[in-house]
Amino acid sequence: MDTRQWSSTIAAAQAGDRRALDELVAGWLPLVYNIVGRALNGHADVDDVVQETMLRAVDNLGSLRDPDSFRSWLVAIAMRQIRDRARRRSTETLDEAAAQATDFAELTVLRLQLEGQRREVAEAVRWLDDEDRQLLSLWWLEVAGELTRRELAAAVGVSRQHAAVRVQRMKERLETSRGIVRALDGACLDLRELTGRWNGRPDSVWRKRLARHIRGCGYCGDPRESVVPAERLLVGIALVPVPVGFTLSLALGGKTAAAATVASTSVGWSAKVVGALAKPAVALTAGVTVVAGGAYVVTRTPDAPPPRAAVITPGPATTSAPPPPPAAPPPSPASSSPSASPTTKTDLYGTVVDAVDRAPGPNAEPAPLPHRPESGVTSTGGAHATMNHRGDSVTLSGRGYVLVRWQISPQYRAGGLVMPAWTGLKGRLFHVASGGGRRMDDPVSTTDPSATGMGNAATGYAVLPAGTQQMWQNEYFYVDGSVTLTVNERGADYGLSVFPTTWDAVRRDVTTGPAQGARRYGLVRDTGGDDTPVPQYATRATPADPATVAQLSRV
Repeated sequence: MDTRQWSSTIAAAQAGDRRALDELVAGWLPLVYNIVGRALNGHADVDDVVQETMLRAVDNLGSLRDPDSFRSWLVAIAMRQIRDRARRRSTETLDEAAAQATDFAELTVLRLQLEGQRREVAEAVRWLDDEDRQLLSLWWLEVAGELTRRELAAAVGVSRQHAAVRVQRMKERLETSRGIVRALDGACLDLRELTGRWNGRPDSVWRKRLARHIRGCGYCGDPRESVVPAERLLVGIALVPVPVGFTLSLALGGKTAAAATVASTSVGWSAKVVGALAKPAVALTAGVTVVAGGAYVVTRTPDAPPPRAAVITPGPATTSAPPPPPAAPPPSPASSSPSASPTTKTDLYGTVVDAVDRAPGPNAEPAPLPHRPESGVTSTGGAHATMNHRGDSVTLSGRGYVLVRWQISPQYRAGGLVMPAWTGLKGRLFHVASGGGRRMDDPVSTTDPSATGMGNAATGYAVLPAGTQQMWQNEYFYVDGSVTLTVNERGADYGLSVFPTTWDAVRRDVTTGPAQGARRYGLVRDTGGDDTPVPQYATRATPADPATVAQLSRV
């Protein structure tokens, strides 16, 4: 984003051009959102800090002498607001708000469709301390071509030489964090035992513990592919679009009021807040509310009667997105109107559930995976939620795909599996595919005829409940709304890792099979319609004990 291209717009806004000010706010909001969002890792305070930054920029625009320095000036304001927020916050407030936050690393992966080592870098950010994360928020944009080193140093308030030293130290800790992300995705039994007491939230204490383990572990410390330096991975990467539902309110007070509310119809920033106000922009008295998409604009004086909203349709968005999910789930056949025509096709959703299915042959290619609309799924557990104990849960919200990876360990504790439950469902939930190259219920001993036992005579067996479907190491689901997944471990030992993912990643896993040995394809369960199976243990209710959810519950 070249400031020189904005010089005329900045000058016009300073001179009182309302449209130029609207364009300036809309054009530079993504940069500020990325800096603040990454520095705070999506903490609930992001909205407030972004709003305060833009408010101060608009309020003080008249004091900017050189329009070419606008970007440096705006970034410096954002960093001051981030540091002020750090000084004001309390531990109690942080912990309470963090439970409601959206992990910015997760948004980065979902919005930019990052994969491989680029995804690894984004997830590693979660392991950095606040100070390193603030610096990384600027360095990430520097290597992406959005900031210069001079602007980075000015925003931090140090010389370019000192900035280089600080960036190098931060990069070293980032590489350590990348190693942790790789190790957690692996299958090291010693690491699993170590993380059995971990609550799943990255912090400096666990970063040091895991780093010590990796340094001394031949499995975790051996990267399975060449590690590319982070700066090479981030060159030219785009800004994370302002997410659907993000709200910006600029309340400048005074006699004239203008309010704009933007509909959540696209991912990314496409709206321009418009108004016909005659006063100079830097002296305007206005209130503006902005969200990603189109706009509703209301203008009135203090003595005017309540206004009628004029709807402004946004121009074509550069990034398309599916329509928002329905406000309520589709009616079940039981609730259909008795006066409906007997020939009318009823909605099958909720009437078809999984049952025991026959496993395909190892060389049988799966059916094509239908591509359902995706706008991204956020998780209260972040991009990689690890659940190892009874009662651990994660809430998933949005529209898109989710991977649930099983780790069953009868060597630690054998017995019957008490399956996890999906509760509090709002919207729809489908079980779309199974993969990972391995079926969890494959017989592992020729002397044991059981088709549902996992383990062996030496370690013990984990046994599925009667009537349970075939299980694979990776199970894929499609969420359109929100739902909570809870571990009901009692009996056999198991853990779940939950990742928001993408259609392309699901298709690749299901159709590729393992890299070595006999090919084993996955299984596509999605028919593309509402008759796609739903999970066996799912309910719209929120029971006190999720383990009580019936196996063949109907939703």
